[in-house]
Amino acid sequence: MRIISFNCEGIKNATENGFFDWALAQDADVICLQDIRASESELADPVYTPDEYFSYFFEGYDPEKEKGGVALYSRVPPKAIITGLGFPVADSQGLCIQADFDKISIASLLVPEGNADDESQNVKFKFMEDYLHYLDKQQRKRREFLICGTWQVAHRKMDVANWRDFQSTSGFLPPEQAWMDEITGPLGYVDTYREVDRESGKFTWWEDDRLREKDMGWRFDYQMATAGMRHRVLNGGIYTGEIFSRHAPVIIDYEWELSF
Repeated sequence: MRIISFNCEGIKNATENGFFDWALAQDADVICLQDIRASESELADPVYTPDEYFSYFFEGYDPEKEKGGVALYSRVPPKAIITGLGFPVADSQGLCIQADFDKISIASLLVPEGNADDESQNVKFKFMEDYLHYLDKQQRKRREFLICGTWQVAHRKMDVANWRDFQSTSGFLPPEQAWMDEITGPLGYVDTYREVDRESGKFTWWEDDRLREKDMGWRFDYQMATAGMRHRVLNGGIYTGEIFSRHAPVIIDYEWELSF
């Protein structure tokens, strides 16, 4: 099973930049998109619903903020599609969509952005708190979970260039790193990319083209999995050959065959 996860920062712009041309050539079983910035009614064009996939969208796009919405594409029809997480920020902004298959659930997740000196950081912290409770409840279910998305946190020093300069910056604040520690510690989730590549300097987001050229970026995009998937991770990579948005797609291969 191959999964692509990508924050497109607007599905229309990413498509114009060639994302679907590239993605459809990767033979992925599931494609998870974040921050699609479009309502479902705007995505009727076949370019956004390729014949090879069952296509699902959860809109929450706010034109004023120019953020929001997630999508999930699957070659295999899921048993069920679940939109939202059951708490206000996630559901009003379209931050999560989940596909349930036999013995595994796959989600596309968009954590809200924050600013260390802004009310948006409090919104982010509240989301993080609520989502931690949500993940704790999920542990009671006898199935595997894969959560693919933009987590808006560089977990370790190795996940952000010049980390000393950003210790007071949203995305690398101590409480945010502690949140990721909780997810990968007591909750037992696995950062699947780090199962195959433990080198520093592997980033998925760059603030602008100049910093991208210098490879001064952050790793914000993860495919997190329940512990039972740890030994099923085969290969992983971050695609930087083309620029579709300020984020780069994350591709992970798993020893798993999707079924319904």
